[in-house]
Amino acid sequence: MPAIKVSSKVDEHVWAELRALAEESHQSVSGLLTEAISEYVQRRRIRPTVLEHLDDSIEQNRRLGELLAR
Repeated sequence: MPAIKVSSKVDEHVWAELRALAEESHQSVSGLLTEAISEYVQRRRIRPTVLEHLDDSIEQNRRLGELLAR
């Protein structure tokens, strides 16, 4: 997949930590950023679905929850 160039501002401390991690793991900063962004997007998209299922489960088992709370 072709890469695109992005521009953003990051705290100096965070940038230094990212560069150190890239060096330690023998990866590029670009690779780490791509991985981090991909994981973030995936988590944000999955979370509403997971919460919806959790709400459904709580509703379906409301009586059991009340009995366990006693």
